[in-house]
Amino acid sequence: MNSKFTKIIRFALGLILIVFGANKLVMIINETGFIPPPSLPTEASSFMTSLGATGYILPIVGALEVYIGILLILKKWVPFALTLLAPISVNILLFHMFLDLSGGIIGALIVTVLNIILIYKHWSQFKPLFY
Repeated sequence: MNSKFTKIIRFALGLILIVFGANKLVMIINETGFIPPPSLPTEASSFMTSLGATGYILPIVGALEVYIGILLILKKWVPFALTLLAPISVNILLFHMFLDLSGGIIGALIVTVLNIILIYKHWSQFKPLFY
């Protein structure tokens, strides 16, 4: 579990989550964040507008992404962080598959695959949940 490969994957995923999670949190202040929002198809734009209109979904997801990223980089509670990340990464992937296929599908695949690799590498800690 402490191979160089696992460390690189954990660190890369942690950085991705911190950057994009912090961007969601900055969007609370100035509506655009520090990464300019991409142009989205109509359905995807409507979906994101409705999430933003709730006032709490995007900030909570952003805060969770930052928290999970910090846990991964500091190597604290990695299985817990991966468990929290699983539904987020599946939602990111499904959003891009069904609403914005041409947009960030590569990024969504990267996050999902990195999460799956780390879950596989830590499978011995997840195994008791299924037996």
